[in-house]
Amino acid sequence: MYGFAGNEVEVHGYVELSTTSTDNLSSLTTNIRYLVVDAPSAYNILLGRPTLNRLGAVPSTRHMKVKLPSLEGTIITIVSDQEEAKCYENCLKTKGSVTSRLPRKDGVTREEIVRENRPEPTGGVVEREIGGKTFKLGQSLSGELRDQISEVIPRHLDAFAWSAADMPGIDPDFLCHHLTMDPSVRPIRQRRRKFNEKKRQVIREETEKLLKAGHIREIQYLEWLANVVLVKKANGK
Repeated sequence: MYGFAGNEVEVHGYVELSTTSTDNLSSLTTNIRYLVVDAPSAYNILLGRPTLNRLGAVPSTRHMKVKLPSLEGTIITIVSDQEEAKCYENCLKTKGSVTSRLPRKDGVTREEIVRENRPEPTGGVVEREIGGKTFKLGQSLSGELRDQISEVIPRHLDAFAWSAADMPGIDPDFLCHHLTMDPSVRPIRQRRRKFNEKKRQVIREETEKLLKAGHIREIQYLEWLANVVLVKKANGK
């Protein structure tokens, strides 16, 4: 998921909250399902079009008001703090915090955009053999600090993993992948996607690695589950 500035944001799932809209004269309480994301924002919540349509709400960004009907048939008018909003807008203009998303160039994949935004060590890296494995240390580190790191890493080699086989027996209570599904929505079955021989070979190799490590197991379903999604790693593989 991408934010307003085009950066990736982490999604934590959904939460359903009892939400009350009031103008101190009338009120309306309804359950609203919110998507929880980890992203800096000046707002506590954002209401999307589906919720606004369900509530019958009419927002006006020019007047900074929202009007919606109550259960009694009266109109609830929610007014924003005009002075605070104007101060916030002027602050953004002063600091130059407003960013716009650049148009995406033709032929540029999402993986390439992610690699461009991936943080890299300042000044490059230096490869060093430690415990029979190759580690990359920041070139900007002093020689003494690199030596200290090289002394600590061998004592904790079991904390590193170079393949799926290096991570056997992970407790599901510690790490477990799951799909957040809405039980009230009918699932849509994808059409089976065909891959060329090169991609099929990669899928077979990666599947064999996970099978040997015991991270996955073979099951039989009468219907198709989901298509495999191939994503290139940072090293281009």
